[in-house]
Amino acid sequence: MKLRSIIVEDEETSRDILRNYLQKYCPNVKIVGEADNIENAFQLIEKHELDLVFLDVEMPYGNAFDLLDRVGDRTFETIIVTAYNQYAIDALNAHASYYLMKPISIEDLIKAVDYVGEIKSKENALQDQVLVPNTNVVNGKITIPQQDGFEVLDTSHILYCKADDNYTEIFLNNNKKKLVSKTLKYFEEALDDSGFARVHKSYLVNVNEVVKYRKGKGGSVVLSNGKEVMVSASRKAEFLSYFK
Repeated sequence: MKLRSIIVEDEETSRDILRNYLQKYCPNVKIVGEADNIENAFQLIEKHELDLVFLDVEMPYGNAFDLLDRVGDRTFETIIVTAYNQYAIDALNAHASYYLMKPISIEDLIKAVDYVGEIKSKENALQDQVLVPNTNVVNGKITIPQQDGFEVLDTSHILYCKADDNYTEIFLNNNKKKLVSKTLKYFEEALDDSGFARVHKSYLVNVNEVVKYRKGKGGSVVLSNGKEVMVSASRKAEFLSYFK
């Protein structure tokens, strides 16, 4: 698929280098615009439906992270391109897909673009479609502790689990829920081989019960009972790997 992209970079020479590299080594990237400052970049983002933004950090009228804050929820991926390594943590917190250092390595650029291409291909394939998980789930059992012993649940009956401080709410497909004095991390590990995905710090979902995916910074999933759960941007790639 073609990745509709813009280059946001205040130095003309750097824009020329990146554009030439993309044209020569990344034919799946279609550059639809370029901007030399944050204001122009925001206008391009508003105008185009983008898949990818190549974004320098330090620019006139603000930096890359000011722009991403201003955009808010976004459907495009971001590759940070900078001469400075001190922004790596900020890039991670802004859920950038890749962090490239100048001078740009052609090999790293190709890897970054391929990574984004894989994410967008899976995301577009899943958009508002009925999903078929790419996993073989063993119909197993899990025990949950109770004051007088424990209860055995069939894992296939669990729709999702939600964190509640040091407790976890387990929502079942019969519209019932269980409150268990275990953390969500505990159930993430216990259900690791049973087709459950941690999509958010507060949610663990049964991928066999996911029927739709909707795009966004992280996007969201719709479960078989109609419940919509947000997907953290940092967990999107891992979640999409469950599906063809």
